[in-house]
Amino acid sequence: MIKNLTYIIFLIMISCGNVDTVIWEEQFNGNQLNTSSWNYQLGDGCPDLCGWGNNERQIYTEENAKLEQGNLIITATKTGDVYKSSRLTTKDKIEFQYGTIEVRAKLPMGHGLWPAIWMLGADIDDTGWPDCGEIDIMEYVGKEPHTIYTSLHTRQSFGNTINSKKTLIDTIEEGFHIYKTKWTKDTIEFYIDNKLVYTFSPEIKNDKTWPFDKPFYIIINLAIGGNFGGPEVDDTIFPKQFEIDYIKIWK
Repeated sequence: MIKNLTYIIFLIMISCGNVDTVIWEEQFNGNQLNTSSWNYQLGDGCPDLCGWGNNERQIYTEENAKLEQGNLIITATKTGDVYKSSRLTTKDKIEFQYGTIEVRAKLPMGHGLWPAIWMLGADIDDTGWPDCGEIDIMEYVGKEPHTIYTSLHTRQSFGNTINSKKTLIDTIEEGFHIYKTKWTKDTIEFYIDNKLVYTFSPEIKNDKTWPFDKPFYIIINLAIGGNFGGPEVDDTIFPKQFEIDYIKIWK
């Protein structure tokens, strides 16, 4: 089912052969998140996916995300024994198949933090994970300073991140950086500040190795602890902010 006008425009552009055309962008202007494009995922994942499948510690709320001076700011907090943060998705609203997605963001620092910019196959409700496919445009864990992960998850790799690249950048925590993924029917390329850091293109493409031939949606979140981000968390660091300047998708 076509979900919205943005997706209709995208299909028209494909049929006309247009290239290098922005099909959707989010500048995070104004005072409130545009809920025609974004959903808040709330809670701790229970009862179906407690700890969001990774033993994460945070509870997701609307209040921990705000727009300020043209940026989306997700703030991780701790009050007593309760960790809070936010997770936003474009599921059922903004979904696309093939193209380039670019995100300009500033990372939070601190042991136990796990900010991420990623995508899931829009058929996840029908196929489940990992058969829906996952594209991790950027993952950063505070326990590994200066390191960015770019990864993919498929039925073949399941939870083991075998399709992945760790990129060391000494200044990655300083200011804003650009994280970009170019996705075609044959190849997925990952860039940091317009430098190619990882290419994924399995020789054999089937449902187990390449679930990337369908629409995907975007997720932005700041997790705390978990199998990847933790398990130890430095409680002295809070509050911490994950800032996103813009998102652009073009074909």
